[in-house]
Amino acid sequence: MRHPIRHLQAPSVNAKMTEPSKVLHIRNVGPEVAESDLLQLAQSFGVVQKVVMLRAKNQALLQMQDVPSAINVMQYYTTVQPSVRGRNVYMQFSSHKELTTPDQNGQTRRLPAEQELLPNRILLITIHNPLYPITVDVLHQVFSPHGFVEKIVTFTKSAGLQALLQYASQPSAVQARTTLQGRNIYDGCCTLDIQYSNLQELQVNYNNERTRDFTNAALPSEQSRPGNSGNNIMGVSLLQSSLFGEGGHMYNMGTGGPRPGGFQQSGGHPALGMNSYGQVAMGGASAAAAAFGGVLPPGITGTNDRSTLLVSNLVPEKIDADRLFNLFSNYGNIVRIKILHNKPDHALIQMGDGFQAELAFNYLKGVTLFGKRMDVNFSKHAQINPSPDTSDFSSSPLNRFNRNAAKNYRYCCAPTKMIHVSSLPADIALEDITSHLSAHGTVVNAKIFESNGKKQALVLFESEEQATEALVCKHATQLQSNTIRLAFSKLASV
Repeated sequence: MRHPIRHLQAPSVNAKMTEPSKVLHIRNVGPEVAESDLLQLAQSFGVVQKVVMLRAKNQALLQMQDVPSAINVMQYYTTVQPSVRGRNVYMQFSSHKELTTPDQNGQTRRLPAEQELLPNRILLITIHNPLYPITVDVLHQVFSPHGFVEKIVTFTKSAGLQALLQYASQPSAVQARTTLQGRNIYDGCCTLDIQYSNLQELQVNYNNERTRDFTNAALPSEQSRPGNSGNNIMGVSLLQSSLFGEGGHMYNMGTGGPRPGGFQQSGGHPALGMNSYGQVAMGGASAAAAAFGGVLPPGITGTNDRSTLLVSNLVPEKIDADRLFNLFSNYGNIVRIKILHNKPDHALIQMGDGFQAELAFNYLKGVTLFGKRMDVNFSKHAQINPSPDTSDFSSSPLNRFNRNAAKNYRYCCAPTKMIHVSSLPADIALEDITSHLSAHGTVVNAKIFESNGKKQALVLFESEEQATEALVCKHATQLQSNTIRLAFSKLASV
């Protein structure tokens, strides 16, 4: 079985074999990683008996049929970086020998993380990677096809953005959980993690964007009133508040994590009539940080609102709008580019928004391109007005952030020596790729691999400057009738 190679780089897998166990401990398991994804990593080495998702810690435990099978998994991933959905995960032998523990009577029982609450008409919904605002109306539109939704309340706890949703009947809740668990509300983000609540009834006091009682339209819209008790959260009275939030039974209970899929319509636009780019504001630094798993890269604030950049110290004979697009589109969608006639070594580049402009500024300032250090600064101009000497890329299909924006943000990095090549012909040979790119520098190593049935490649250049030139000149060029795509990779070696 071939395993995908992604754009992330991290320390090598812990390959110590001193105390092998058939239980493997897996770290950096993000909310987008499903139990089925982890099964695919290991099932070619032997029977996988059990997977326990430890969601609160971004970890998982995976039990193989026997110790030799677990050793085979570890040996393989000593040389191959395991990656799931664009995220590197890290393995080591667990201190657990079995994923069961004895109770007082000597009988085995499931670990707490494997327990699950019984079906209930009230669902606890956790929204992972919430890049866009999630309101009561959004949740109602997603969940109402499965039955009459009586009440919804949204709130923020330690697990993140959550909601309690009450159906009129238990079968509706069961159907909704079965159908929607692990799916994305929007393309690449707002992943649903649905568990059964242990509450008996939701008491909603207000009808607003955060709480709603669809059986009582006469409720006021005010958000608070004097004398609210500490057991009232955003207008909902919790009849069993001890089961809520920090008790450990609201987020980790299910054995199945988010799975692929979303509410996308044809053409890649997410449902609910919202584009994944440009139509919904990022929502400030917190939403920007969510795109990077909760922590912004060094130097990024997520609060910049200036979307136009001034780029200078270019080489006029070797640069044009298309080549600038190839480079800057690694960090966001390009709206327009204008090379200044009175200063041909200067150009204005309008990015999709201030966050994307900040990424490009942070990662490209001081980068060497065609032998000169490029200067990147924020422009005093809010935008570039259309004109005959302005190149408009607003509707270009080559813009990278129209789909899977959250995933593409996590791939952003400064130029590296490694180039990832995609959209390759199915019968491409490695020599064809290296020959196509070698005019721009010395290719140290290269490798073709397959991911999701599609040919891709990694090409390692001698220097970052050579790799940058190759990307600038060869992104979106034709190779055996295919328009190939190039991006910087964080991998250090092929």
